[in-house]
Amino acid sequence: MDARCSRFIAFDSDEEAATVAKTLAEPFLIVGGGSNLLLTHDYEGTVVRSAIKGYELTGENDDHVLVRVGSGEEWDQMVERFVNHGWHGAENLSLIPGDVGASAVQNIGAYGTEVGELIECVEAVGIPSGEQVQIPVEDCKYGYRSSSFKKEWKNRYLITHVVYRLSKEFTPRLDYGNIRAELLRRGIDMPTAAQLREVIIAIRREKLPDPKVEGNAGSFFMNPVVSREQFEELLARYPQMPHYAVDQQHEKIPAGWLIDQCGWKGKSLGRAGVHSKQALVLVNRGGATGQEIVALCDAIRSDVLAKFGIAIVPEVNII
Repeated sequence: MDARCSRFIAFDSDEEAATVAKTLAEPFLIVGGGSNLLLTHDYEGTVVRSAIKGYELTGENDDHVLVRVGSGEEWDQMVERFVNHGWHGAENLSLIPGDVGASAVQNIGAYGTEVGELIECVEAVGIPSGEQVQIPVEDCKYGYRSSSFKKEWKNRYLITHVVYRLSKEFTPRLDYGNIRAELLRRGIDMPTAAQLREVIIAIRREKLPDPKVEGNAGSFFMNPVVSREQFEELLARYPQMPHYAVDQQHEKIPAGWLIDQCGWKGKSLGRAGVHSKQALVLVNRGGATGQEIVALCDAIRSDVLAKFGIAIVPEVNII
């Protein structure tokens, strides 16, 4: 979707980031690759993006390495480099679009792994002070698709680097989605890190449309977490409902399943539609505006609420 901003700034060093932070005036929008962003109009303000590249090994012991990565690096390219170096833990996050800095904001996750599990600390400059800070992972308060950077720290920092703690030993996580089924199809019992990455990429490409071909932002909604009481009530009505335990009091239900049950998979509302293979993905059928995507989002949310009594929430940032 085409949208313009009044001013665009990219910084490619800590020093430039500090200068930008000191001079930023409202309104401003901090973006990564823009892959989790839905623009509904031109942005009458400044858009800021990191262009800090490069990575380096900053620590190592018998079990782990610490890798400091520029926030402007593309996330999936870094996963490929990690695998090639024999640094493990990020394989299940392969092919997730976006930049390294955004990974630390969004706490990206897939197939049983969240990036917050791999982060050692986040380096940033304060807005408007320009002060360079190193934020330990425990202060980032990572949760399901959430962090302090999305909540109380929103627009408070420009992220310059992310330090990841990666394992020298490869311990694959295979019990999520259809990873084992795809491995079995390929005749692989215990994959290498490179093979697991290949399988994750294949699964994602089968389920998700290529945004270069059909405009989309990946998973549009977060999977709702409901109380044990509501879950048990729904399970009695829908015994085949998929679900995942969060804790003793809460259960997570796939939003894609809820949307599919409401009959939206493969359907369209004007030029906006729901992907035919994954109901969690909203797509631009061609020429759709941001407002049309939002209208489709609202219609889906209304139907899910009416049928299941669950309010699903967009994962995508709508501007």
